[in-house]
Amino acid sequence: MRVSREKFAENREKILSVAGVLFRENGFDGVGVADIMKAAGLTHGGFYGHFGSKDDLALEVSRKLIDKVETRWKEHIAESPDRPLAALLDHYIHWRTVDDPGGSCVFATLIQEVSRSRGAVRAVFSDGLSVLVDTLADIVPGETEEQRRANATTTLSSMMGAVILARAVEDRALAEQFLVTMRRQLDPEARNNLSRERR
Repeated sequence: MRVSREKFAENREKILSVAGVLFRENGFDGVGVADIMKAAGLTHGGFYGHFGSKDDLALEVSRKLIDKVETRWKEHIAESPDRPLAALLDHYIHWRTVDDPGGSCVFATLIQEVSRSRGAVRAVFSDGLSVLVDTLADIVPGETEEQRRANATTTLSSMMGAVILARAVEDRALAEQFLVTMRRQLDPEARNNLSRERR
């Protein structure tokens, strides 16, 4: 049975959305096409009407998720013009980022897997990280453009590193130490009440 253009587009978006969650939870190699289609409530065979391969899906999902991170960061910055860096840290270095890999930053969930790959997906991640460095360079301290760029690179590395390390340990107190310490290092004025936010 043929489906309408609207239904086709709806199914495609559903596949992208489900794959985005499953890839972040399990990695690109940790989930198959059949798993994705089942989770989307669609038949396995229908996948190839939308994407040529799983690699094509991974590339499109990566672009979509990276665009989402960039948009969210810019929204948080715009909403807090008096404290843009602190607002971004409040958003990112948070238990919800640690505890919900399937719904949070694609960089913190997939960057290690991407680092072992080659090709288009790695290039997309590289471009996305460059955009985030540019975004941070506009809000971090520094007297010159070179200093701000260096501070932006350090800030990005520290933010993502804190989340990745907090996810990697079972000791909740140690995980909290990674998060709180990094917040204080990056911006002493940022909120440090992670204990009250703990899940």
